[in-house]
Amino acid sequence: MKIPATVITGFLGAGKTTAIRHLLENANGKKIALIINEFGDLGIDRDILTSCGIEGCDDDDVVELANGCICCTVADDFLPTIEKLIDRADPPDHIVIETSGLALPKPLVKAFNWPEIRSRVTVDGVVAVVDGPAFAAGQFAHDPDAVQAARESDEALDHDSPLEEVFEDQLHCADIIVLNKSDLLESDVLDRVRSELQDATSSSVKVVHSSHGNIDPAVLLGVSGAVEDVIEDRWSHHDGEDDHDHDDFDTIVVSLGDVTDSSALEARIQDVVENHAILRVKGFVHVPGKPMRQLVQAVGSRVQQYFDREWQDGEVRESRLVVIGQTGFDHVAVTASLQQ
Repeated sequence: MKIPATVITGFLGAGKTTAIRHLLENANGKKIALIINEFGDLGIDRDILTSCGIEGCDDDDVVELANGCICCTVADDFLPTIEKLIDRADPPDHIVIETSGLALPKPLVKAFNWPEIRSRVTVDGVVAVVDGPAFAAGQFAHDPDAVQAARESDEALDHDSPLEEVFEDQLHCADIIVLNKSDLLESDVLDRVRSELQDATSSSVKVVHSSHGNIDPAVLLGVSGAVEDVIEDRWSHHDGEDDHDHDDFDTIVVSLGDVTDSSALEARIQDVVENHAILRVKGFVHVPGKPMRQLVQAVGSRVQQYFDREWQDGEVRESRLVVIGQTGFDHVAVTASLQQ
């Protein structure tokens, strides 16, 4: 019997890691292995999950691929990782793969047709997590033709937006779309966004909404889609391309000192987001006098800070943030602004 794998995709800050954490907390004894692909060299998402304290969520069951985008390094990183998991004496019941927020899911799904794993693993389903408020605000367009027409009619507009292409590719590859952060939307807006997402995809795609990533694992797992068999039929901006890279995005890691004023840090993060082409900020900080580590996450102007766990014995209490932005953002200015 093939081991099912679920690919969880979604744009930066949509809530993929939060959804996975909820899935682990409600696994009901199912052995789940996680493969996490991060854009940047500071393993924030892996650290959030391995420090969750959930029974059965061991370090050996969470594998991080941080050497590049998972859809670009399939042969070098992803396939050997899958083989190690399925070759275990006690293999997992299910594999969950969290792609980076900038990954294209189609090349990843196609990799499941490689001879090394095709007979042993199947793609149960592809889940796209969508940031409800961001979509409602028109941050990402769902109609490529309308966007292109608008660009061609206005010379002041960018005629090529890789952000929209990545987002649309994620939607078109999905079996399930999770409209996350729905608690932040009024009921009429929620209905409109859900309808727009459904119109943007195949009628067979299920659109469900959630708050804080809380969604029944039975909805996400057990789709039985065998997606590797039908992936060629799913539309992509990048069909016909041999590969894909992220020349349109940059990432840096900013080291901070002790953070004595969380409100001031939040203001500095909002400032760099507003004045530079920053897409995402995430990391951990040390607050003097506090025994717990503070998690910081920002998408757009929304900044979230909370204490997630106690510092471990012997753990270096440092403050570091990953900053992801569009290519060309001023690394020096952003670093100086966050460190001031």
